[in-house]
Amino acid sequence: MIVSRLDLEAVAAAITKDFFQVYYGDEVENPNRFVLATPMNALAKDYLGLKVSYAPLSPDGSICGLTSYSDTSYTIRIDQQPYAIQLKRNQVILDMSFRNCERNSGLFKRRRFTLAHECAHQILFQLASDKEKEMCTNAYSARSSYLPYELKTREDWNEWQANVLGAAILLPKIEVDRAMYFLTESKPLSSSADSISCQDKATLSVFCGMFCVSMSTAVRRLVELGYMKFRKEVTT
Repeated sequence: MIVSRLDLEAVAAAITKDFFQVYYGDEVENPNRFVLATPMNALAKDYLGLKVSYAPLSPDGSICGLTSYSDTSYTIRIDQQPYAIQLKRNQVILDMSFRNCERNSGLFKRRRFTLAHECAHQILFQLASDKEKEMCTNAYSARSSYLPYELKTREDWNEWQANVLGAAILLPKIEVDRAMYFLTESKPLSSSADSISCQDKATLSVFCGMFCVSMSTAVRRLVELGYMKFRKEVTT
């Protein structure tokens, strides 16, 4: 299934709106409230009904998480020895490195994005046709980024869509709008060439703290929503 970015935004908006009303209650409707971050553990376990556990997923740490749509197994080789990990339907397994990471650390932020990515895989699976579901027996993501012109295989599209939907769940547009109103009065950040100014970095640092995401995740999301633009230097 191939879904447009606009459709993915709509899916994320519907899910986070419904979930936030359950999780945050009346606070969602408070016009003077602060920014609400997405509690990924609760969304995965309580809202989507996923079981989250931990296991070593790769010898080099390249695979951060995987999820399964039906009972299956996933084989990993450690020190040239194969090990089979048994997966159950609606299960998410995160790499063992995320198990005891400190809150607000870089690893914790990476864990949040990985969990959002795997939740996105499950959501996209539920939106697929019956024929497409029959073709999906297992899936895992390696937290890879895909640009439109690089999307060649079905797996490329699956991972790109999970990245986009995961980011939109982690950073809901309505909450990003509120955050940028507080931080810049909704004015876009602007940086020169491919660098970020010190002032923008300070703003981005606060923004990252609001949502507990990495700088790279924040920049990509702000660019997508038009809140950050890179202008080219003009030389004479």
